[in-house]
Amino acid sequence: MEFALTDEQVMIAETVRAFFAENATSERTRAAMESDGIDRALWSAFAGELGLAGIGIPEDFGGAGLGMVELAVVAEAAGAQVAALPLLGHAMLTEALVRGGSEAQKAEWLPRLAAGELIAMAAWDAAFEVADGAVSGTTPYLPHGAMADVLLLHAGGQAWLVDLSGEGVTRTAHVTMDQTRPLATVTLESTPAEVLENGAAAIEGLQAAGWICLAAEALGGAQASLDRTVEYAKERVQFGRPIGSFQAYKHRLADMMVEIEQARSAVYWAACAVDEQAEEAGLALHAAKAFCADTYCMCAGNMIQLHGGIGFTWEHDAHLFFKRARSIATLYGDSQWHREEVARLVMGEPA
Repeated sequence: MEFALTDEQVMIAETVRAFFAENATSERTRAAMESDGIDRALWSAFAGELGLAGIGIPEDFGGAGLGMVELAVVAEAAGAQVAALPLLGHAMLTEALVRGGSEAQKAEWLPRLAAGELIAMAAWDAAFEVADGAVSGTTPYLPHGAMADVLLLHAGGQAWLVDLSGEGVTRTAHVTMDQTRPLATVTLESTPAEVLENGAAAIEGLQAAGWICLAAEALGGAQASLDRTVEYAKERVQFGRPIGSFQAYKHRLADMMVEIEQARSAVYWAACAVDEQAEEAGLALHAAKAFCADTYCMCAGNMIQLHGGIGFTWEHDAHLFFKRARSIATLYGDSQWHREEVARLVMGEPA
């Protein structure tokens, strides 16, 4: 099978790469790390100037009406710059609402999400109780949990939308390795919540969007790690010659390239499978998240080592990529869990 982006998708890819390269600079990312982990001006431009906060939202609700391949293209470009954006939770909530929300819920929430007015997040593993339209419980380690406006919870085949401006909400911020995606624990005490109309479809949507977003971010970060290391290898001279000319150095770069190309295939296989509602979509999603997360960790680690002493300093950007890689590796299922899910699906075992 041969896969190639359409002309429209190529245009989106070129636009977002140029946008993030110009705006998601190291200086702006580091400034966001010193505040709440979000570059608000970048998010505003992403939503307003490009209109890409609504990439998966139907046009009737102010979005672009595009699919998972386009989400992957955008997330890959954002990951290449370690952009300080709340893209992950945003993608998960919008896809959950598009698939499982009622028409009234879509009309209420989707236009605001398309405009970038809300910071969203979705819980992966939450213990909570629902009674009389209110939720009680604790959801740990939520990305951007300390500043999110809306939370999506799911369990037992149902999904609930929680407005975090409501009563009974307590947040505890954590010291986080990836300061561009800070984590927090959110405790709810009889906080009003609304159940989504089709919980199963909502959960399926948020998981697909979350895993594709993370896998594509990892792909973009891994490619950037390789590209930056190659440039350094051409410039750094040792023993009278560029260090990139040494065979051992070349081998490490070649290993990174091979893994990245496999990761690229995994990401876009998963995105296409979801868009086409293929039977292997679940398998593809688990494979993409596991493989891309592992690839990013390997490439970011090599980036630090192959830069030598400068790669270990705070002033160099290598640590930004390494931190994001470690964050992606643990979010929404680690690689071991996803590989176990792949094995389960291959063997035809029930969930």
